[in-house]
Amino acid sequence: MGDLYLFDQAEFVRKQTLKAMEGVTEEMADKIPDGFRNSIRWNLGHVYVVLERYIFKYLELPLHVPEGFQELFEFGTSPLGWPDSVRVPTLPELEALLAGQLARVREAVGHRLRDEVPQPYTTSLGMRLSTPEEFLSFNLYHEGMHLGAVKLYKKLLSC
Repeated sequence: MGDLYLFDQAEFVRKQTLKAMEGVTEEMADKIPDGFRNSIRWNLGHVYVVLERYIFKYLELPLHVPEGFQELFEFGTSPLGWPDSVRVPTLPELEALLAGQLARVREAVGHRLRDEVPQPYTTSLGMRLSTPEEFLSFNLYHEGMHLGAVKLYKKLLSC
């Protein structure tokens, strides 16, 4: 039951992320509220890229990351420094990627959640992750944090 519940939680959070996209226009997705350095589009792309890295990269499995996504959405990036040479995905493209990601994750690691990864990872907050289960569990926090940012940005930009 525990393994399935972790995926239930991940799917619940992802549904909330997808729901938060409702009503966001392409224009609104790129606005950066005063005092911040990222946009709604960046937060959505970042959520996608980080889970890909957490699950697939550290298990040395092929990542499904469209061209340019790492330059746009990896840790430390910002729309303020996006290269002009990289095509920015549309909201429907991001939505489709986010909607299909957890099924791929479940298929790839659902049967090996407790396998040790070859190279454990320590997050910027000092949390050490060494199994897909730990990565997926930590991702609940990570995605929830960015979901909160999306909701805040929507509120700030709708004024």
